[in-house]
Amino acid sequence: MTVVLLEALTFGLGRLADAARAAGHDLVLLTGDRWIYRHELSRCGNRVRVVDVDTTDVTACEQALRELPDLAGLISSTDTWALPGAELAARLGLPGPAPAAVHVLRDKAAVRARLHAHGLSRTGPLDPATAEDFPLVVKDSAGTSSRAVWLCRSVAERDAALREAADTPLKGRLTAEPYFEGPLYSAETLSWRGKTRLLGVLSRVLSPEPARREEASAFPVAFPDSALAELDDWIGHVLKAAGHENGFTHTEFVLTTTGPEVVEINARIGGALVGEALCRALGTNAYDAMVQVALGQRPDLLDGATGDGTATGFVAIYPREAGVLEGWSGLERLTGLPGTPEWYPTASPGDVVEHLTDQRSCTGIVLAEGPTAELALHHAQAAAGGVIPLIRARG
Repeated sequence: MTVVLLEALTFGLGRLADAARAAGHDLVLLTGDRWIYRHELSRCGNRVRVVDVDTTDVTACEQALRELPDLAGLISSTDTWALPGAELAARLGLPGPAPAAVHVLRDKAAVRARLHAHGLSRTGPLDPATAEDFPLVVKDSAGTSSRAVWLCRSVAERDAALREAADTPLKGRLTAEPYFEGPLYSAETLSWRGKTRLLGVLSRVLSPEPARREEASAFPVAFPDSALAELDDWIGHVLKAAGHENGFTHTEFVLTTTGPEVVEINARIGGALVGEALCRALGTNAYDAMVQVALGQRPDLLDGATGDGTATGFVAIYPREAGVLEGWSGLERLTGLPGTPEWYPTASPGDVVEHLTDQRSCTGIVLAEGPTAELALHHAQAAAGGVIPLIRARG
């Protein structure tokens, strides 16, 4: 039997291949650009079979899927391919979320409206052309990786954002909401038929305003038991209101002085090294649950894995200037540093690096372990401080 992955997050292919094999299935990756996964594929050996297809063409994907023997499940773990994945699963009679539900979850304005209607957000979506609830954020309703997001503190800044947005390709439509101020976290959850388990909370370190680029994260945050119980109850209500039923979610929220406020709900396992952090903290392969959900089975992780593993922190490595990546200095220094730091490249020498204000310019990630998320993050930051991207100007 075969489980198919319709594109994927940058990391986690190896874990997914192990999970598929544990369930007695082969893993096939459908992709329009296998080069994106070069690091992961180099470590997977023959555990993943790649099928090259234009994944922006749903008809071509359907044909490729129908040609695979004994197709048992379809996984769509990215935001961009969430809706096509749901539509393909429905066409092929495979387990999967209802396309209508995915359409709502991929629409930040629709989610905001639902949360407000259920008393879970202080406001609904705002009209970006007229909103004056400053500070506010103007954003793409279906955006990813912190792209097409503008922080506005005045009418002049709002109008400037609208002019820039007019020349920016959007995945959805332009919407606005208040700028919720406070520390940013994400709730990592797993659901089955509406029952949700909070697996833990991930911290975020952001660059200074206005860019607010994601710089570092750590998992699991050691909230007091009472606070964690409140977050557990809150996220269950949030996901129910948003219409999420099955599978992982990665829900970004700001802990304001009046309580948590959702920034966005991603109906998938977290990106970057969040999946790896989950596996290490829970002491199990969290991707087993992803395969089980794709097969229409209740995931074992909903009840098991008590979190007796190790905490992790990871730091994104960005260049200070745009240009062509030639490599990195300092990687050889990672060996022997506290926390057994590891290097996960997201770019290769020769790549053109630009878009310095968002995650697209990340060239790699340093991950380290520790007995707590705080100590793991200290280890990761100490190790990452010596890794420098080498950039030359484009000729």
